[in-house]
Amino acid sequence: MSKRRAAILVLDGVGIGAATDAAAYGDSGSNTLGNIARAVGGLDLPNLQNCGLGNIATLAGMPPTSHPTSAYGILEPKSCGKDSTTGHWEIAGLHLAAPFPTYPNGFPTSVIDEFVQRTGRGVLGNVVASGTDVLNEFGDEHLRTGKWIVYTSADSVFQVAAHESVVPLDELYAACAVARAMLVAPQNPSRVIARPFIGISGAWQRTTHRRDFSVAPPGETLLDALTAAGIPRTGVGKVDDLFARRGIDGGHTSGNAEGILRVQEWLAAGSGFLFGNLVDFDQLFGHRNDVPGFYKALREFDAALPAISAALREDDLLFLTADHGNDPTTASTDHARENVPVLAIGPAVRPGAIGRRATFSDLGATVADWMGLSFRGAGRSFLPLVSSR
Repeated sequence: MSKRRAAILVLDGVGIGAATDAAAYGDSGSNTLGNIARAVGGLDLPNLQNCGLGNIATLAGMPPTSHPTSAYGILEPKSCGKDSTTGHWEIAGLHLAAPFPTYPNGFPTSVIDEFVQRTGRGVLGNVVASGTDVLNEFGDEHLRTGKWIVYTSADSVFQVAAHESVVPLDELYAACAVARAMLVAPQNPSRVIARPFIGISGAWQRTTHRRDFSVAPPGETLLDALTAAGIPRTGVGKVDDLFARRGIDGGHTSGNAEGILRVQEWLAAGSGFLFGNLVDFDQLFGHRNDVPGFYKALREFDAALPAISAALREDDLLFLTADHGNDPTTASTDHARENVPVLAIGPAVRPGAIGRRATFSDLGATVADWMGLSFRGAGRSFLPLVSSR
């Protein structure tokens, strides 16, 4: 058992069709992969196709293969919500009974006043906006006044933007930590996000120094179970932030390319469990309704997949999945309530159908099963469908 390794790599926002309850979230018709496939005239992702991605759902340009190299299936969301925190927690075995609050009219005055009092700087904005729009609207005034730019989105987030030449990063992070501490139920957005930027008027650029401050998971997760068993846990991307750095060591990355490199480094020399997130699909392209960019990122990941697969050892299991949808073809620029694909890759995998699973938590339960743990969380292991070992 001690030689076994497992990895979950989340392709952020890469959903594969509207969930059963999508209408309740305003997401009827969302289908990230399916709609992108139609928009680009058919997907050219040969390595994902060989794994069996086209066997999961109808995707233009990607017919099913009769000899998939991986096990494949669909995970349905069960937990309430459609944000990254909720999705990753559900993968790790934890369901939420109610979604995190959102702020379509901005944050209450009492919240903003307390933030100003505690941090010593005023606030601009307090609006629902994209990161690009909010900088264009308030960036010049921020440079003149030094006030925070606070904004939110359709997601449950309290975002604080500051120019790196105006506010040192340590001060920005400290302010976000203050916000995280003061934002408790019922005003408890899932994440406080530090959004540093640089540049000049009309040419603002967000930097790679983003940091997320999440609510701590309210129950046991796969990471807690692995910790108790003494199994090493490595994070890639924003995963450590999503779990409030509980049970996982961080590995922040500047984008998909660096994230893929970190995964390859772990495969070469790491041990235990890796939980990674490739955020570019969602952050750079889904939220900006950039279909060509999203598809390009998919092709780049597809091109990297053979090297990742070749690095897998005899006792490795690698799972590719997502945390929600973010369909760039719809009018919305926000997350979508979608089912997500799951592909199981590795020498120990028996290729074939995993089927349609009732919760993302079945994935965490399967990893726990592979690693010899009794933990199942809110899921059921499908390991017998993946490997006979």
